[in-house]
Amino acid sequence: MRVAIAGAHGQVARRLGRLLSGRGDTVVGIVRNPEHAADLESDGVTPAVIDLESASVDEVAEAVRGADAVVFAAGAGPGSGAARKHTVDHAAAVLLADAAERAGVRRYLLVSSMGVEQARQGTPRGMDPVFATYLQAKLRAEDVILPRTALDTVILRPGRLTDDPGTGRVTLDHGVEPGDVPRDDVAAVLVALLDAGKTDEVVELVGGSTPIEEAVAALP
Repeated sequence: MRVAIAGAHGQVARRLGRLLSGRGDTVVGIVRNPEHAADLESDGVTPAVIDLESASVDEVAEAVRGADAVVFAAGAGPGSGAARKHTVDHAAAVLLADAAERAGVRRYLLVSSMGVEQARQGTPRGMDPVFATYLQAKLRAEDVILPRTALDTVILRPGRLTDDPGTGRVTLDHGVEPGDVPRDDVAAVLVALLDAGKTDEVVELVGGSTPIEEAVAALP
């Protein structure tokens, strides 16, 4: 399998890249910072240095051409302001979808966030405004990408991410109660979703007791 990962130097994305390359898949990692290329190469990932906040659809399409799937795992990061939530968490995700369509790549996995539905009506009472903007940007990306008939989309909404070792057991479903999930397990779930060929799903993910492959197989 050939997979292109946007935001490939992120914590979940690097775990995903290592899992895929470690079993022999071909992985292209899209990163903004050229200084991150060496890290990707050490993971067995081929870097493509592209700034998704300024790139054209054609530039990104060339990077993902020939892929069996694309994964959007990019994010503006917790230290960024509201403006970059829009340009990365929303606009860059849509750009990747546009590029996948142009390159003829149907499968699109979007790493979103649990809680985005809270932001559908604006900023929830008491929520940090920048975090609310982040949720709104993620939700806008979901709403634009999921209906596209040229894409087979899965949206994964993890709970609060931790660096605890993965357990290989999760809760993966619709309407999951908020909770934590190790980044290791998020990456493993993404691999399982790719392998299972799931499409048109919006699912939430936290730690749990069900083995990952069973949890993915149980999805409709």
